Amino acid sequence: MTGVLTAAAGHGPPLARLLEPAADAVQAVRGGRSLADTLARVPAELRPGVQALAFHALRWLGSATEARAELAPKAPPPNVDGLLVTALALLWPTGEPAPYPEHTLVDQAVTAMRHRAPAAAGFVNAVLRRFVREREAVVAAVRHRPLGAWNHPPWWIERVRADWPAAWQPLLLAAQQHPPMTLRVNARRGSGEQYLQRLAAQGRGATLLADPLLRGQAVVLARPCPVEQLPGFAEGEVSVQDAAAQRAAPLLLGEGADALRPGARLLDACAAPGGKTAHLLELAEPDLLALDSDPLRLARVQDTLNRLGLRATLKAADARQTAAWWDGRPFDAILLDAPCTASGIVRRHPDVRWLRRPDDVAALAHVQAELLDALWPLLAPGGRLLYATCSVFRAEGQQQIDAFLQRSAPGTARLDPASPGHLLPLADNGSATAPAWGAGAAAAPALQDGFFYALLRKT
Repeated sequence: MTGVLTAAAGHGPPLARLLEPAADAVQAVRGGRSLADTLARVPAELRPGVQALAFHALRWLGSATEARAELAPKAPPPNVDGLLVTALALLWPTGEPAPYPEHTLVDQAVTAMRHRAPAAAGFVNAVLRRFVREREAVVAAVRHRPLGAWNHPPWWIERVRADWPAAWQPLLLAAQQHPPMTLRVNARRGSGEQYLQRLAAQGRGATLLADPLLRGQAVVLARPCPVEQLPGFAEGEVSVQDAAAQRAAPLLLGEGADALRPGARLLDACAAPGGKTAHLLELAEPDLLALDSDPLRLARVQDTLNRLGLRATLKAADARQTAAWWDGRPFDAILLDAPCTASGIVRRHPDVRWLRRPDDVAALAHVQAELLDALWPLLAPGGRLLYATCSVFRAEGQQQIDAFLQRSAPGTARLDPASPGHLLPLADNGSATAPAWGAGAAAAPALQDGFFYALLRKT
C-alpha cells in the first residue's frame, strides 16, 4: 500500500479518485468479471493505486460484505454498494497497519460517492462513521459467520476443510497475506549469488533460496519492486516466477544420470504465459514444442522468449486434439501444467476465490483427465510426464493422479517417488497452527504458492 499512501498524501491522485475505479473493479468481480480485464481499462496513471485498493478490498470482501449487511441490512444499489464495501474493507482490522487514517478514508469515500451518486453520500457517511464507532461489536458479530470470518465463499471453505482437516484454517488465513516477489535468475547469464550482489549494489535486500532443486537460481526480494527497476530484467538476465513454479523445469529435466539428453523432444502442453517454457530452455537444450489453445496468450510466450533470447516452436492448438497438431513423433518428456481453479495462488489473485463456482472444480478436473489421457500415448517408452496444477484442491492433484494410474494399463505408468505431491502455501508446508482469529494471516509468510506435482514414468 505504500505507493497508494504516497498518492493520498499529495504526491499523486487523491484517494477519492482511486476509490471509484477500485469500487468498479470490486463490483465487476462480484458480477463474475476478471479483475485483470477490469484493471486494463483503468488509466495508466491510476492503475497501480487502483490495483492496490482492489486487491486489499477483495482479500477482505467477505468481512466487508457481512459488515455492510450488519449495518445496512437492505443492500443499496450496486454502484453504491461496491464503493461502500471497498471502504469497509479498507477500514477492517486486519492485524496490519491501517492503510489509511480513519478520518481520511471516510472523508474520501464520501467525496467519491458525491461524484458517483450524490444522493447516497449521506448514507455512505452514516454507515462508515457508525462502523468506526461500533467496530468492535460489528467485528464480533461478523466473525461468527463463515464468509466474514474466512473471506472465502462457504463452498470453498468446506472444500479446503475436507481436503486439509489439520491445516484448513492456516490455508485460508495464508490467502490473506501479501505474496513475496521471487525471481528466477537466468542460468545462462549468471548465478543467484552473483545477482544478489547486483541487488545489494542497488540497496535492495534479497535472499537466495537454499532448496537444492532450485539450483541456486531463486531469489526472494525483501520488498517487491517494479520489474523495470530490476538490474538486467530487460536484457533477459532475470524473470519473476514463484518458487513453487520454479520446481517444474528441474523436476522434468532431471539431473545426473537421469538428465534428459541434449536435443530431447519436449512438449510444454499448456505453455502460456511462458515462464516454465523459458525455464526449461534456460536449463537445457531440448527440441521444445510449446502449445496453447489461446493465440493471444501464446503471443505472451513468444514475448517472454524474445526478452530472454530463447527459441522454441510455438503452436496454437488444443493439446487434447492431438490429430490437429502432433506429427507422430513421440516425446521424451511432457510438461502438463494443466488448467485448474488456481486455488493455490489466491494470495496473488484475490479475485479467483470470488469468481470460481463449486461446479468449476469438477469441470476442470474433467479437462485435466482428458489432457492426461490424450498426451500419455504421445510419450516415448521410458519417457516422463510432469503433471502440475497451481491448486490446493485434492481433486486437481492427488485424486486426479490416483484415478489416472488406476485407469492406465497395468505396468505402463508409475509415479516417481521424487514427486513432490501437494505443496501448500504455508511457512512449513502444512503443519502450521492457526493463529487467533483476527491476526490477519499465518505467523510467517510462505515462500511458495500452492502447487501439485506428479512425475509419471512410462515403462
